[in-house]
Amino acid sequence: MKPDTILEPVDHVLDITRDVCPLTFVKAKLLLERMSSGETARIRLNAGEPLENVPRALAEAGHEVLALAPEAPGSAHYILIAKKSGIALTAPGRNPE
Repeated sequence: MKPDTILEPVDHVLDITRDVCPLTFVKAKLLLERMSSGETARIRLNAGEPLENVPRALAEAGHEVLALAPEAPGSAHYILIAKKSGIALTAPGRNPE
């Protein structure tokens, strides 16, 4: 993942540094659901559980993680750049409507 990508313009911005899991993932997921396919989001998150869970969960949902890097050297905050996929994934056993 390219750290310099965190400086490029994005379509949406979300700061989840004041939230705790699982709300961090819920807010990120809701943002990507509202976005159009191909749009990008800059998500500011904390180290620890959000840093471990949010990028993984977004990738598992079919979205692309373009970059993930510390906000600044030694910072407890990270910047995640995610791109909404054009694929609608559904839970197992459910049919898309």
